[in-house]
Amino acid sequence: MNLRSVDLNLLVVLQALLAERHVSKAAERLQMSQPAVSRALQRLRQTLDDPLLVRTGNGYDLSARAVDLEKQLKPLLQDVASIMQPEEFNPELAEGVVKLTGLDLELILLMPDVVRMLREKAPSLRVEIVSQRPEHFEYLAKGEVHFTITGLSPDSGQDQFRRFPIARTGHVCVLDQTNPLASQGSISLNDYAQASHGLVSITGKGPGMMDIELEKFGLDRKVMLRLASFMSVAEFGQGSDLIFTLPEVMAQHLVKSSSLVIKPLPIEFDLPEVVLYLYWHERFHQDPMCRWVRAQLLSIFQPNL
Repeated sequence: MNLRSVDLNLLVVLQALLAERHVSKAAERLQMSQPAVSRALQRLRQTLDDPLLVRTGNGYDLSARAVDLEKQLKPLLQDVASIMQPEEFNPELAEGVVKLTGLDLELILLMPDVVRMLREKAPSLRVEIVSQRPEHFEYLAKGEVHFTITGLSPDSGQDQFRRFPIARTGHVCVLDQTNPLASQGSISLNDYAQASHGLVSITGKGPGMMDIELEKFGLDRKVMLRLASFMSVAEFGQGSDLIFTLPEVMAQHLVKSSSLVIKPLPIEFDLPEVVLYLYWHERFHQDPMCRWVRAQLLSIFQPNL
């Protein structure tokens, strides 16, 4: 039988007819008119090729086929109702995995409070951190992770992704305390341009943001070290003459327990804030677990924005 030719609404009428064994009582139960239920019964009889209700000395009773159908119908309609009902997420009982990706330092700065919250509110929910690669938006698009934390924007398919901000920060210079520029009250634009620089390049492509900014003043800089991770800045910066220009929230973490210090950028620079976003793909927008996790993250990060 081709299900496209069958009105599945008839199953609801059938359930009432089998339970009541009377057209008028079934109509009352369904809050339908008696003629409408009678027509539905005729269609059911034609579709199933069975009388369903048969006359007896005491009224109507079920045909042999109807007896079998009655047993099958209740669980079937319960399953259909379950499919149509919105899924519920109970964090106390939920099991599963929340997968997210981001830069190591961003995760260290932002995720410990989130993981502690999840351990408290959803103790059986596991968290999996996936190493970030340049194609992290592709991870989202393929459903390999639920969330990405990044300050970057997707190169394409922007309408596939949703986001909200979780942190905002400015830029500062990070250098070793023995660097002559560390003892100055402020770093001049020319001193900044003439210094030896370290650059963290996540994508590994193109010039850095500060190279573009210096071009506005007709200046350039010497990038003597190019790194792929913020996590290694402290090791390479300590005891060297290198200057790194970093988001302040990351710099504050990196200078802890090191000989590095933080200095303001030359006043000539007017850089926009770095905004870190939580991204997710449209495929998980209505997922109950992901909706709940997003709500928790909003409650943690929004008060600090």
